[in-house]
Amino acid sequence: MKILMVLTSHDKLGDTGEKTGFWLEEFAAPYYVFKDAGAEITLASPAGGQPPLDPKSDAEDSQTDATRRFKGDADAQQALATTRKLSDVTHDAFDAVFYPGGHGPLWDLAEDAHSIALIERTLNDDRPVGLVCHAPGVLRNVRGTDTEWLVKGRKVTGFTNGEEEAVGLTNVVPFLVEDMLKERGGSYSKADDFAAYTVVDGKLVTGQNPASSEEAAKELLKLV
Repeated sequence: MKILMVLTSHDKLGDTGEKTGFWLEEFAAPYYVFKDAGAEITLASPAGGQPPLDPKSDAEDSQTDATRRFKGDADAQQALATTRKLSDVTHDAFDAVFYPGGHGPLWDLAEDAHSIALIERTLNDDRPVGLVCHAPGVLRNVRGTDTEWLVKGRKVTGFTNGEEEAVGLTNVVPFLVEDMLKERGGSYSKADDFAAYTVVDGKLVTGQNPASSEEAAKELLKLV
């Protein structure tokens, strides 16, 4: 079982002067779900190398069992420091693809031609794709085989407008994930803000927020 995890390379939080990137729990929790299931994991990002970590996700109050395990795992840290360039990976080498969130993907992966093609080709080959929290925003420019927006008519979730408001970034992000999924015709649903919630539609798995990371990864595994 070969799983590709795609992380952001974007580290600037709009014009705030603050840093962003991927959210640690959204990487670590799925990583260990896959690893403990015996999967061979490949990590990739648009720029390759070390993806930027959102510093807020590394704060003490954001730590989980999975993030603490990662901090003691030299092999996982080395794998993260040496991600492959996304343009160098091919969809047919993997049984599934998973996107951790963080705000970074809204700027780079949502517009990245290689990412768009990867998702389209993976789903066209009837292989699962999972995305959690802000990562469903990466579906913004992805189309289905009928050239309609991929999410049109599909059941999806992602970081809510209320959650974005709660973290104070409504007017900073390039677009709101909830609004975009609805505008693209998605059948969007959500749970309470910051409660775990995952939606499966065919081979597409979406999770609402960091608390949904492990559940989304487990749902993805069921489809492999």
